[in-house]
Formats: sequence, structure tokens, C-alpha cells
Amino acid sequence: MEIIIAKNTGLCYGVKRALKTAQETRRRREGRVSTLGDLIHNPQAIAELKAKGIDSIESAEDVADGTVIIRSHGVSPAIYKALKKRNLDVVDATCPIVQKIQELVARLARENKEIVIVGNKEHPESQGLIGHSRGRGLIVENEHQAAALGHKKKRAVLAQSTQDPYLFQRVVSSLIDKTEELQVFNTICRSTQTRQSATSELAGRVEVLFIVGGKNSSNTRQLYQISKRILSKTHFIERADQITTEMLRGARTIGISGGASTPPEVIEAAVERIQQIFEPHSQEESRVPCQR
Repeated sequence: MEIIIAKNTGLCYGVKRALKTAQETRRRREGRVSTLGDLIHNPQAIAELKAKGIDSIESAEDVADGTVIIRSHGVSPAIYKALKKRNLDVVDATCPIVQKIQELVARLARENKEIVIVGNKEHPESQGLIGHSRGRGLIVENEHQAAALGHKKKRAVLAQSTQDPYLFQRVVSSLIDKTEELQVFNTICRSTQTRQSATSELAGRVEVLFIVGGKNSSNTRQLYQISKRILSKTHFIERADQITTEMLRGARTIGISGGASTPPEVIEAAVERIQQIFEPHSQEESRVPCQR
């Protein structure tokens, strides 16, 4: 039995920065410290933050005082105004890559262009980007929605930072027929693209692949969809105890890949769980070559 961990698995820079910011804020600030929405999309990490005294709130109205940390996904200008209106201390943990995309959207809005954002309508990053668009932005989730748009002389298209590049390309192709002058901005972050490439490569080498991460994590879900297209025996799990004997039946090579917000210890727990399942059969055969 061989377990292979995908290259580049582990927390991305933006997530590490957000977690570090939250922990330092908790140490330095007295009183209540909250994050506006889940700081990152990983249930274990959120539980750990709560244990350290960092709560997650849904809106500015849910807290009367203290410090509020802006999540890594960013928020709209209206949210900043709402927090300041309530005289709350604000610490911004928005991923720098997301901040650059927000600035791009704001600039395009000043140029009075229609802005097509390829992303998940329910995802906080996409919602934040729409807030920076001054009413000129719209979200499309696939090429079919893009094809349904009307004809425009000028428009711009960009992506949620964790989007699937292949989906982005399909949307762009659909918009070409609908636009005389189309500006395309590839705003998918490099870490996301590298992680997707490594997962795709691994899916072609193993018999079973586990994608580990929060169910509400956009980048983790993209990894699952990419792997599933290549390997039918791809499983999306949040916790190691979700791995069953049936999932591993007949497999000798097993892959593991994690989202950008999946802590290393969660990956390690998945490795241990697989080893425990195989241990009664052949403890001597187990080996774990890590490709990080």
C-alpha cells in the first residue's frame, strides 16, 4: 500500500496570514475579538479559533463592541462602513491577492464597464467583489449563464481567485461572441493553479484519491471536481474518520490532496486513518512518500 500526498498541499499564504493576524489580534487586544464570517473555510481551524476566544459573527449587528477581523475572502465597501458606523475596531485579514482583485474591479467600475465575475454567487469573495463594482458587476457560474447575456460593445471578465481555469476559459469563449471589445483578466491565484495542477497529475497516478477540506471551501471543491473528471474514485472529506474501508477496497495506491485552508494536521490524520485501515492486512507494506 502506498500513500502519496500531492505537491503543494498545505495552507496557502493568504490563509496563513489570516490565521496569524487573528491570533496576534487576540493576544494584543482586550475585550471581544470576532471574525466577520468564518475567517477561512475549514471547520477544524474555526473550532480552534473559537477555543482561543475568537468568535465568528454573521453581520456587524451581531456585535456591540470589541474588535472585528475581516475574513480572508474580503468584504464589500458597504461592510466596512457598517463596522465603522458602530465604532468597532477593524483588523483587515483580507488575502492580498483578493485585495488586488477588488482594486481591479473598482478601477473597471470607474471606467463604466460591465464587469463579469466568474465565480460562485454565494461565495463571500464574489459577493465582496460585487460590492466593489458600483452596480456594474455580475456573477456567472458557468458558460451557459455567460452565453445567455446580451450583446455588449465593451465588457471585462475576471475570476474569483479560486476558480477552475478550464471553466474560466469556457466562459471567456462564450463572451467573445457576445462582446465587441472584451478585456480578460486572469485573476486566479498562482497557488490555486499550482495546487490544481498537482492534484490533476496525482489523480492520473493513483487508484483512489481523497480531497480533504471544508465543504464550504471553494478551492477545495474545485480540486474535487477536477480530480473527479479524471478519477471516478475521488472522495471529498472534511475529517479523517469519514474514510471507510469500502472507499479503499482493492486500492494499492492512494492519493491525498488538501485545499488551501486545510491544516497539515488534518492531512496527517487522513494518512493515519488509511494506515489504520490497512494495518491488519500488511503493516510492513505501508509507506508514505510526501511530494511537498
